[in-house]
Amino acid sequence: MSNHDDGLPNDPEGFRLMIHALVDGELDAAAALAVERRIAADPRLAAEHARIVALQGAVSRLPRPDVSDAFRARIAAIGMAGAEQQAPAEAAEPQGGSTLALPGLVAGAGGGQRREAGTRPSQARPSPRAGRFGSFDWRAMAASIMISAVLASGATQWVMQSGVDDGFAAAVASGHRRSLLAASPIDIVSSDRHTVKPWLDARIGVSPPAPDLAQDGYALIGGRVEVISGRPVPALVYRHREHLITLVAEPQQGGKTAQPDDLSSGGFSMVHWSDGAFSYWAISDMERPELDDFVARFRKAAV
Repeated sequence: MSNHDDGLPNDPEGFRLMIHALVDGELDAAAALAVERRIAADPRLAAEHARIVALQGAVSRLPRPDVSDAFRARIAAIGMAGAEQQAPAEAAEPQGGSTLALPGLVAGAGGGQRREAGTRPSQARPSPRAGRFGSFDWRAMAASIMISAVLASGATQWVMQSGVDDGFAAAVASGHRRSLLAASPIDIVSSDRHTVKPWLDARIGVSPPAPDLAQDGYALIGGRVEVISGRPVPALVYRHREHLITLVAEPQQGGKTAQPDDLSSGGFSMVHWSDGAFSYWAISDMERPELDDFVARFRKAAV
């Protein structure tokens, strides 16, 4: 990334943190504007911003777990027991001294570390372990466990919820979820189809139509190679506001056509259709009507 004089980090990782801060609403107006200008001028940053926003949206739509009062009481009891076991060691005083040992510190070979004179007991630093269970939000932990399980299950969850027995659809869903968690959802960053299509063709020997739909609100931001059932297949990535759309195109040999079919499930919208040359699978966290609009525009432009 080239240097800028806007006061923002120029290293990729540093600026990625700025994008996270922007999405989380942690920047003031001036900093937010500077970050947005960089994103608008760099397709790679725009893709990263879209990925983070899409992931945040997907996570926010996950159901909140209902943690019972009995479960929380059991966890609190475990925490209190741990704190009581820790308390004797933390409260121990060195013999013959007028000052107290600082809570939570382990005594060294020289007789222990002491609180500076004049420091009130209320100023003593608490043990990191002493309040761990008392202040921990177990609902948040349970939610994070559910999120991890949902994202990790990928294809299995899609098949169970949608009733689809097509392994290809499950793999497409898993690949889309995986792309939202990756450092970048695309392998080739470009809004130019004359760059994306040759890149795909050079790597896997096939490239689907990649119409420019930016004027319709669906900007091509690049492409990637998906491996499904041991075979590499091309995938295009479009952006619609804060949403990403993955469009996987499986080459066909039979030349059969099929009208769009709804396979939406698990918080994602998915549509499948065929044009005789390719079998398409479009998936996004957009609402179904928006994805239908994209599919209709893509089909019209790809003719």
